[in-house]
Amino acid sequence: MRTPYGHEVYGMAAEYPTPHALYEAAKMVRDAGFKRWDVHSPFPIHGMDDAMGLGKSWLSAVVLIGGILGISTAMFIEFGSSWGLYPLIVHGKPYDWRTVPAFFPIMFELTVLFAAFAAFFSVLIMNGLPRPHHPIFNWDRLARATNDGFFLVIEDRDRPQKNSAAIARALSFAEPCREKVPTAHWSFFLRETRAPPPLRG
Repeated sequence: MRTPYGHEVYGMAAEYPTPHALYEAAKMVRDAGFKRWDVHSPFPIHGMDDAMGLGKSWLSAVVLIGGILGISTAMFIEFGSSWGLYPLIVHGKPYDWRTVPAFFPIMFELTVLFAAFAAFFSVLIMNGLPRPHHPIFNWDRLARATNDGFFLVIEDRDRPQKNSAAIARALSFAEPCREKVPTAHWSFFLRETRAPPPLRG
């Protein structure tokens, strides 16, 4: 989809007056079968994960794999050199399984290190970061999401024709302010059902 000026549209966005209105709209969008959409609010809304149909994150599994890889690396480095490559007796101490407690600190440290790296880079990859700019920032009103605004955004690539009526119902719930958000940073095509409330403070 493009604006009358030829700019590519990123998606359709709607502003809702209350957290409850956003919650109910999120359930409508979820039930309509959309996959590429998100909500924005100044604070976490209880039950929103369920309303959006979000399941358990895969991050914990990635962190577990990183931890297992870390402890396996530590065991290979320590046991491989002490028991296989260089089986030396130091100060009369054995080099068999009885020396395992001496290796615990390194095993612990590498487990935590690898798990932390796995978590850090997985969060970046799963969230598409780093990304200095996002098309949704072209919508000036989204700045209210850090103050008193409640928004729902459906990406244009997730708008099949068969769900056009569902989009209209979801984005018109509680008489939101609707807009099409383009990728061009200096222009947008505006459709409003009411004027936004004035900022307070």
